Amino acid sequence: MESVKSTYEQLQTENDELRFLLEEANDTIEAIRSGQVDALVVKGDEGHQLYTLKTADQTYRVFIEKMNEGAVTLNREGIILYSNSRFASMVNEPLEKVIGIHFDVFIAEVSAGKYKEVIKDGWNNDCKGEILLSSLEGKLTPCLLSCTTLDLDEGTALSLILTDLTSQKETEWELKIKNDQLEEAQNIAERLNNELEDTVRERTSDLLISREHFKLLANNIPQMTWTNLPGGEVNFYNQRWFDYTGLRYGETAGWGWQQIVHPDDLQRTLDVYLDSLKTGKVFELENRYLRWDNTYRWHLNRAVPLRDDTGEILFWVGTATDIEEQKKQLDLKDEFIGVASHELKTPLTSLKGYLQLISVYKREEVPPMIKQYVEKASGALNKLQRLVNDLLDVSKIHAGRLEYVMAEVNLSELISLTLENAVHLYPEFEFINLSKSEFFIEGNAGRLEQVLVNLINNSVKYSTDNKKIIIKTEQNNKKVRVSVTDFGIGMSAEQIDHIFERFYRVEDKKFMASGLGMGLYISAEIINNHKGSIGVVSELGEGATFYFELPLLEK
Repeated sequence: MESVKSTYEQLQTENDELRFLLEEANDTIEAIRSGQVDALVVKGDEGHQLYTLKTADQTYRVFIEKMNEGAVTLNREGIILYSNSRFASMVNEPLEKVIGIHFDVFIAEVSAGKYKEVIKDGWNNDCKGEILLSSLEGKLTPCLLSCTTLDLDEGTALSLILTDLTSQKETEWELKIKNDQLEEAQNIAERLNNELEDTVRERTSDLLISREHFKLLANNIPQMTWTNLPGGEVNFYNQRWFDYTGLRYGETAGWGWQQIVHPDDLQRTLDVYLDSLKTGKVFELENRYLRWDNTYRWHLNRAVPLRDDTGEILFWVGTATDIEEQKKQLDLKDEFIGVASHELKTPLTSLKGYLQLISVYKREEVPPMIKQYVEKASGALNKLQRLVNDLLDVSKIHAGRLEYVMAEVNLSELISLTLENAVHLYPEFEFINLSKSEFFIEGNAGRLEQVLVNLINNSVKYSTDNKKIIIKTEQNNKKVRVSVTDFGIGMSAEQIDHIFERFYRVEDKKFMASGLGMGLYISAEIINNHKGSIGVVSELGEGATFYFELPLLEK
């Protein structure tokens, strides 16, 4: 029992001595790091040796301790005499465990040969080399190893500066990847460029052929043909244009074509042309062009845009078709319509009078069947008379002789009166009057009633299932809008573009309406002469809303 106690006390004594030595070693290392000592003793194979730095001072050692690079001092045997904290962190070891051991334990096996070579040269000359530093756990750190000798009192030592190249190597690796990608991209681009050059050669050849085909076609059609850029500048005319105008290309290129447009048609032509350039809609209108013999002839102009795959307009292709003879024939037709209408009006009036006499005949009883026939004949006669009146109005519009005696008109009263007649004519329809407010305008009450009747007749004509028709008035700034809404077959966008043209009728495969297609044309002319505007909003199968706007009288 006494022996065990003696052994425990002996171990306790040895443990205290080791703890003292450890504390002394830590104090020494801290003194070296902080610059409090200028020398240190290292025990070697031949006993203890004293090492001092000839030029060392506290400021220099503090600088070494604070630098970002690892700093190490070795003796001839490769033992670490000094290390700063940065090197200890690079090998992931406490500073006190680094000093006093061989430096080569921190060299990766793959860099052992390079390390020996650099260290060997370092004892003779300043030198550098890249190595892989390895912690005891095997973590590798690429470093630039810089060697230089130091003179100590007891001999020469080797100073090592280790610069961490991790970030640089990562950058170099990323740069190499980028360079490889760039080289691959350059190869792809070169290949694509070669393919593109081949395609361009093929397309150029095709384009030359297409251009010659276009010129051949353009120069052998009876219409004048041109192409213009998206900005409006004309860059091509066919031979027909030069034959007609007698001018050279330079005289009418770009915007030079304006000089041969009739002065009365020029502003309207420019307005429609610029609107088409802005919106991309088909350019279409009639105007007069000056011929080489100083005479003007009517032409129908039409131009369509050619677009690329993204929808951008590349250029426009236009034609001007001579319609002078058609215009003359139309004038003859209008003249015939006017004469025929006047000739028909007299017998129709007489016929209407005779039918009225029959209906009021009292001398003897008229059979019911005859009365029925007279009523049907009167209805047919009224319809025929309306058609004749429309034909007369068309001929008057064309001649500029449609009469307008202007006066103050109460639109609300006019609408109420018109609807009273409509209810008698179309008893199967439901007319809803939403025109409650009174609006006063300057106009011709008879002509405006004619417009309302035309709009209501049009709604009735194209409403098959839903028999509801809504008439509404509302103020829009200094104007009043009158609208007639139905729930009939509706119209497409293309039909809307032509609905106010003379003799145009909306036709549906499942629905064929009667009429000459003049009512809306006449209505548009009447509204225009009242300094107003007329239009329609519609979709197929969704009904239509026809409207017109007139300036309000200032009270």
